[in-house]
Amino acid sequence: MKKNKKKVSNYKKFIVTGGLGFIGINLVEYLLKKKNCKVLCIDKATYASNKNIFQYNKNFIFKKIDICKTEQLKKVFTYFRPDCIFHLAAETHVDNSITNSKVFIKSNILGMYSLLNILKDYCEKSDKKIRFINVSTDEVYGSIKRGSFLENDKFYPNSPYSASKASADMLARAWHKTFKLPIITTNCSNNFGPFQHKEK
Repeated sequence: MKKNKKKVSNYKKFIVTGGLGFIGINLVEYLLKKKNCKVLCIDKATYASNKNIFQYNKNFIFKKIDICKTEQLKKVFTYFRPDCIFHLAAETHVDNSITNSKVFIKSNILGMYSLLNILKDYCEKSDKKIRFINVSTDEVYGSIKRGSFLENDKFYPNSPYSASKASADMLARAWHKTFKLPIITTNCSNNFGPFQHKEK
């Protein structure tokens, strides 16, 4: 009598939040070029998002979701079962954060809180430890006249945007330390390249 063998996927599965943004769309393109990679892009498709250029790629799935919509995100996690999450979804324009800071507080802080709790619950209920890459900014460190910042420098945010990102970074650190979640935060400087919105 033959035993039923459980099918095991050879694909590495990534969720990219903000995957239609400038950095996100370049990351998605990079991942899809790799062998055996599936990408699920979550983006609320705002004015700064790019068109979905990957819609005909069989290894790409797009979900138009605001990361603050916790219940919708939970369903996506359960359905897709990711191996890794790249979190890039954010409001990023400094001038806009000065005129309308509430949007930045919601997306950058409450959105991170939503994702971290879903990650925590998901890891507790499954045997999977999902790597969470939090893509942040060097602006959390403030301004510098010469030299460069170090990873252990104190945060001195100077705008509502950078303050919201610093808050999100602290949440990520707290969930990593308290709940032992595999979270990495990167604080990169300005990026330039294809698909960048004209406001930058």
